[in-house]
Amino acid sequence: MKTLKYIFAILILSISFVSCSDDDNDTPVEVSPVEGLNKIYEFSEADHSVEIYSEKTGLEVGYNEVSIRIKDMASNKYVTNAAPTWMPMMHMETMSHSAPHTMLSNSEESTVYKGYIVFQMASNGTEYWEVMLNYNLNGQAIEEAMAVSVAQPADGLNKTQVFTGSDNTRYILAYVNPKDPKVAINDLQAVLYKMETMMSFPVVENFKITVDPRMPGMGNHTSPNNQDLIYNAATKIYNGKLSLTMTGYWKINLKLMNESGEVLKGEDVTELNPESSLYFEIEF
Repeated sequence: MKTLKYIFAILILSISFVSCSDDDNDTPVEVSPVEGLNKIYEFSEADHSVEIYSEKTGLEVGYNEVSIRIKDMASNKYVTNAAPTWMPMMHMETMSHSAPHTMLSNSEESTVYKGYIVFQMASNGTEYWEVMLNYNLNGQAIEEAMAVSVAQPADGLNKTQVFTGSDNTRYILAYVNPKDPKVAINDLQAVLYKMETMMSFPVVENFKITVDPRMPGMGNHTSPNNQDLIYNAATKIYNGKLSLTMTGYWKINLKLMNESGEVLKGEDVTELNPESSLYFEIEF
């Protein structure tokens, strides 16, 4: 009988140990809300710091998704109620202007404020970009002027077009997706803005952008099942389909058409005209 009691006690202890081990294994691992992003800037003040993150290793001409976090040094916590607003500013030798950008929102993660900026030009030795950031911290309104560097894309490919249409309007068209093109039918996305003033760049709605990808190094052949870029009012992004049939260099020939179907920029690709004056470039 004593032997049975001893065996029973050992079984109870073993079950308890396994149960505790399982509980330990089930403990969730906390994942940083900026996991996979690069911290490209950190601006430190006496009582707080501002951190800027991007998928890229730096800001580039074109479409840039940006995440911002504000850390309160006193509590050592990231702020969730800062309500930030921003304004990108390019300071040139004779004038200054802004750039197309969205509002900042922390709807996905309370401590991370997200938005995007479309930079039209790169910084240089005498002309530079600043991001003017306004936010609240512990009931105090704060304004920061953060100098940032904007470079040309490292791959040298054209994914941003700044041009004047046949309607005498200045437009900014920028490639968004696919970030990692594949031999497949890819989701194609772009954003389109117009320059209303040096400080105002409203989204252009309900235009159409035709899509004709070609491989100049392979007889300028095209691909099947592409879909033109159409405006999505919910996301304020133009969506289409990009068919890529092989790896290599592709020129995505485009035409911008207004709501009446008038061509504002770009041409059809023909035997006599191998490329449009409006295009994106990709290579993979």
